Amino acid sequence: MNNIQNNERSFKFNITKYAIRYAFNKTLPSIKFICVPKINNKKDDGNITESCVQDAPRSGRPSTSVNEQTIDAVRKRIEDDPHSTYQQIENILGISSTAINPIIHDYLNLKKVCARWVPHKLIDDQKQLRIQFYHHSLKRFEEGQSRCVFDIITDDESWFYHYDPELKEQSKVWMSTTDPRPTKIHRTKSAGKRMVAFFFMKSDLIKSVPLETGATVNTSRYVNTCLPQVFKAVSERRETRGLRGLIFHDDNARPHRAWITNEFLLENHVEQYPNPPYSPDLSSCDFFLFQKLKNQLRGIRFNDDNEMLTALQRVIDSLTKEDFKNCFEDWFIRMHKCIDTEGHYFEKIN
Repeated sequence: MNNIQNNERSFKFNITKYAIRYAFNKTLPSIKFICVPKINNKKDDGNITESCVQDAPRSGRPSTSVNEQTIDAVRKRIEDDPHSTYQQIENILGISSTAINPIIHDYLNLKKVCARWVPHKLIDDQKQLRIQFYHHSLKRFEEGQSRCVFDIITDDESWFYHYDPELKEQSKVWMSTTDPRPTKIHRTKSAGKRMVAFFFMKSDLIKSVPLETGATVNTSRYVNTCLPQVFKAVSERRETRGLRGLIFHDDNARPHRAWITNEFLLENHVEQYPNPPYSPDLSSCDFFLFQKLKNQLRGIRFNDDNEMLTALQRVIDSLTKEDFKNCFEDWFIRMHKCIDTEGHYFEKIN
């Protein structure tokens, strides 16, 4: 019996903890493995002693892969080429991948991220203009609490397609970990499309104006087709005030800035309040309305303009007063965000 016990004690497993974890996780994936630094040994006299299984100091040559010289070499390599891969660093510097990982993450405190798409490369003057405009707006409209906010009309136009493919985010589905990853055929937007102009306030949508098939918004259509319909709708809502006090907030598109447009708005006692250039992240139509409408129509095929416009109208009708109220509240939050980021573009407001 003693021989058996001695044999058991002298038996050693030549297998790594990673191999054990891999073997058991394949059959028992729900089991969580943790490292235990100490174990209990029962001696022949019945007493229990505690033994540490952590590595003890060992003699021999220490690892030289992670030192000031290799850390500086990796830092310089990444500064020269931020796209460097582990394999490239290993081949060029002769450092093992097991040493590269702690150097990058622990010593240099770096992580690899994807580039973020932005609408435009802003120069310093453009950033400063954004900051100044939104400082002025926050002061003028009392952080969004002024009654004048209800006088603001936001407008813009966009294309709506007979078929607009779903976004990648919309294609996500719940799946088991054992299911194969689904595939999706790349689709393009249809040739059939229609431009629609929108005008809305904090209280509600004022008017949507579909243009003729194939037509875009130019100065003539903006002044002679769109604005008269909008002014009529506003006058019906504001019987006593009419158009007086209205503030038109739009982008810097040519039809909005043309002298004919300026004269027409001035004649009707309407103030222009243009957005700073290259600022779709602070345009209510871009960050709220168009996104809200188009996401509901993506992935649906329409046979013609009428079918698409009917579906668009249903989506418009589903918008609530709360949606428009929240949009304007988000607009003022975005102003603060723009100032906090020193005029740069930003991704989220939270």
